[in-house]
Amino acid sequence: MKFTEGMWCLREGVNIEWMSNVERLRVQQETVDLLLNKFQRHRGDTLNSPTISAKVTSPLDGIIGVKLVHWAGNVDNGPHYAIDQETGHATITQNQDTKKLTYASGPLSLDINSNPNELDFVFHSESSKKLTGHSFRSIGYVRDARSAKYDTADGIYAEKQGYMLVELDLGVGEKVYGLGERFGPLVKNGQTVDIWNEDGGTSSELAYKNIPFYISSKGYGVFVNHPGKVSLEVQSERTTRVNISVSGEELEYFVIFGTSPKDVLRRYTTLTGKPALVPAWSYNLWLTTSFTTNYDEQTVTGFLDGFKERDIPLGVFHFDCFWMKSYQWCDFDFDDEMFPDAAGYLKRLKDRGLRISVWINPYVGQASPLFEEGKKNGYFIKRTDDSVWQWDFWQAGMAVVDFTNPAACTWYTNHLERLMDMGVDSFKTDFAERIPVKGIKYHDNSDPARMHNYYALLYNRIVYNALNARVGTNQGLLFARSAAPGGQQFPVHWGGDCESTFEAMAESLRGGLSLMLSGYIFWASDIGGFEGTPPPALYKRWVQFGLLSSHSRLHGSSSFRVPWIYGEDCSDVLRDCVKRKILLTPYILQEALRGHREGVPLMRALFLEFPQDLNTYAVDTQYMFGSNLMVAPVFSEEGEVTFYVPRVEDESQGTWVSWFDYSKTYEGGRWYTETHGFDTLPILVRPGTVTITNPLLKAPEDAALEGIQLLVNGRLDGKVSVEIVNPGQTGEVLKTIQVSPAADGKSVEVEGQETEVIYLHK
Repeated sequence: MKFTEGMWCLREGVNIEWMSNVERLRVQQETVDLLLNKFQRHRGDTLNSPTISAKVTSPLDGIIGVKLVHWAGNVDNGPHYAIDQETGHATITQNQDTKKLTYASGPLSLDINSNPNELDFVFHSESSKKLTGHSFRSIGYVRDARSAKYDTADGIYAEKQGYMLVELDLGVGEKVYGLGERFGPLVKNGQTVDIWNEDGGTSSELAYKNIPFYISSKGYGVFVNHPGKVSLEVQSERTTRVNISVSGEELEYFVIFGTSPKDVLRRYTTLTGKPALVPAWSYNLWLTTSFTTNYDEQTVTGFLDGFKERDIPLGVFHFDCFWMKSYQWCDFDFDDEMFPDAAGYLKRLKDRGLRISVWINPYVGQASPLFEEGKKNGYFIKRTDDSVWQWDFWQAGMAVVDFTNPAACTWYTNHLERLMDMGVDSFKTDFAERIPVKGIKYHDNSDPARMHNYYALLYNRIVYNALNARVGTNQGLLFARSAAPGGQQFPVHWGGDCESTFEAMAESLRGGLSLMLSGYIFWASDIGGFEGTPPPALYKRWVQFGLLSSHSRLHGSSSFRVPWIYGEDCSDVLRDCVKRKILLTPYILQEALRGHREGVPLMRALFLEFPQDLNTYAVDTQYMFGSNLMVAPVFSEEGEVTFYVPRVEDESQGTWVSWFDYSKTYEGGRWYTETHGFDTLPILVRPGTVTITNPLLKAPEDAALEGIQLLVNGRLDGKVSVEIVNPGQTGEVLKTIQVSPAADGKSVEVEGQETEVIYLHK
């Protein structure tokens, strides 16, 4: 939110009390408490003006938190994000002569200047390089008369809307990324971002998954620990700062240091929750009924037969909304007119070797038999007069399940378990963004404004836990649209409603990369686009891209996404892409396990992998698929694509090599323009790497040890460990293969498993 008009003026009705002085401070164990006030000329300046209490802490090594409080008398009904915390790693040094204090947490330090009227915070690395901080007029309390609650008739008691405001410095050339799933430019500089979940599709500034965490090209990240609306002006109000404001009386943020962007993500996901793993079968192709299409058992069976006849692998079949009767969403019952023997039909699908997913949401339409039950037992969000909160914007008279009520959670879970008993393996947890905030109350009296974003976390956690309780840790998964900080613990997430255009395909990639710079490691898009019917060229290009995403689902709105309706050549492209992804399963499982351990996503913005190459920081039309493969999707009907090949640190390791033609090499640090038919796209193998594949696999969950191949590109820089992950338990390593450069400098030696070695380029 903008409060100023340039450097000197405030907007009409706005007053900001800037903190300029440390009135007093106290050090207690690993905590520093400060009382901040305005510029002090004499003792009279302590009257008739606010103070801000600041508390400096360190929850984990390399992370420093600052909590700022104006008024401490508010009732705190939550909710709060779960934060991992340890003690014993922070040190505090005071210099009484200079009136400066240094708070150190491992490689990160905060210098605080407590000289009179010289308030200054500087975060720096162990090399004393400044990362960010608070300079002149950057911590303040805002009173805004542009609020409905402000009434001049109240005289001196008239209440203005209060905001906490902090402004963090940006350096020259510094770039900001993340803040959840955002479909605009990957670089956030110059943007205004509100952390507020909305169902807005992929073509606007609104987003389903808003995460108040950004990562800087300068070697740090910032997490704002606030579940309500957080407004950020990223060089869009002050051109040298990120301005962060929240409504109310307190704000807490954490500065997170990293020796690399990956290291920042490692620390951030340690703070907010490590990403969970998913079962191997989920990496196969998913097919859905699409949204408003007309389908019944015969239609679905025809689709499945078509895939089998064309030898296109298929792992998961998904039933979208209309598996239930209209106006009754969500009652968890198959429409008996379309599926008269639902339990029997699910069994027949399972006998084909398919996994089953069904669409759900956290709402109950008034026509549903469950509505009266939920109303009677208090399972829904209520208005302040104890009536059920309802509206017609989606399902007629729908109510919203109150997941702060343990009985409602049990009720909801029981219905999920009933579906799992029928054979359902996964749930598409749609919606949870349109959550009311005015005139309502929760069972546990949570603050409605703070629950708006947090609700998605509750919803996905409840469904995810129900699945894991049935199948075991890391064996359940969702297909979720909404999220909040910590949601990486309940995968998978997909990018929401996109149009069937090349532009929407590109914005979907930007949204995914942005989310995966926010602690998430798995992501998918609606292949072919959701709204509209894709032309064949777009369908095939999105298939190429979608099958090089962590998860791959064919889904549309009013038209089916089976390939042959777009032409049999589309079936050929889909077959090739699915089979390529399946042979990459050992590599995908290995990279996912590393992501689980370190918070590094499967699909990576280039700078995450090559922070030393400054040219990578603005690229948002290509990505790394794991550590070894670079992918440049084709975003044009003509097949022309321009892409950048990153510069590796040790150029003696060799050159990048085309996945499709090992004789085709690429030099790092250069741009290339190529034209591709529908049988290829730029997939480049990184020099100095070993990529594990298995062309014998028919499905991702097949036995892992037989048929392993190692693709070696260039000279290895020492020993490389390749982990063979158990597809039956994706958190378990079956074997570790050690690959070392041989004495001849051209070949490798392999220990731990007999495998075929393929040299791409020596």
